[in-house]
Amino acid sequence: MPGLARGAPDRHTGAMDDAALLELAAGLARRAAAAIEAVRKAGFVVDRKADESPVTEADRIAEALIVEGLRQATPDIPVVAEEEVAAGIVTQPGPCFWLVDPLDGTRGFARGRDEYAVCIGLVRDGRAQLGAIALPAKGELFGGLVGAGAWKEDAAGNRRPIHVRPVPPEGLTVLLSRQYANDPRLAPYLAGRQVAERLGLSSALKFCRVAEGAADLYPRFGPTMEWDTAAGQALVEAAGGSVAEMGGGPLRYGKPGWRNPDFICHGHG
Repeated sequence: MPGLARGAPDRHTGAMDDAALLELAAGLARRAAAAIEAVRKAGFVVDRKADESPVTEADRIAEALIVEGLRQATPDIPVVAEEEVAAGIVTQPGPCFWLVDPLDGTRGFARGRDEYAVCIGLVRDGRAQLGAIALPAKGELFGGLVGAGAWKEDAAGNRRPIHVRPVPPEGLTVLLSRQYANDPRLAPYLAGRQVAERLGLSSALKFCRVAEGAADLYPRFGPTMEWDTAAGQALVEAAGGSVAEMGGGPLRYGKPGWRNPDFICHGHG
């Protein structure tokens, strides 16, 4: 696994270039994934946050590990993390900031599914610039830097470039959120499109499958937060795809309340 390397000085951070920032995020995502798996194997209790969404010891341990690592390595870059926000800790984002979801897909994790993810994204000037996503149960790690490409790393540390694919002749593989797979807005949106397969999945795993060319389209109707999407958007766009609001405008970051509008993620192979 790559170390947490420091790169050349960069005008945006004063210490690390974007390639080194991505390696930092990737290394922390891999470490958080290992911590999550240790909690899963040991057993855990599911608690409820103020909004009734689930939270576990794995969420808290992974977030503490990531946030500490980011703040130590990049003290000049603010970190906005899901569990801190839920606890009422307000971090001013600034023109460049980290967005962290330590365990995306907690609901499925608590139910024993293997689709949960660790997401670390960097936003610059309102746009997702780079992202690392670990899939703890699958031993996979993804990284992407917009303008420089994307990669996938297996459990042994073997890394290969990834790219979105052309739509196959048989039609689109469409990924849907498990929780919103039956949203009434989906049918009219997909009308007229040649769809070969529809799959319901949880978490930022869906961004990973589009980025690596295993699927073509991920329309999201239903609420998401910025930390759910920043890493995934950077990954998909680094791999040649796009993530945009349903109206066509770019999905941007630093919005009041951190809430996203509906969006569409797709590949352009």
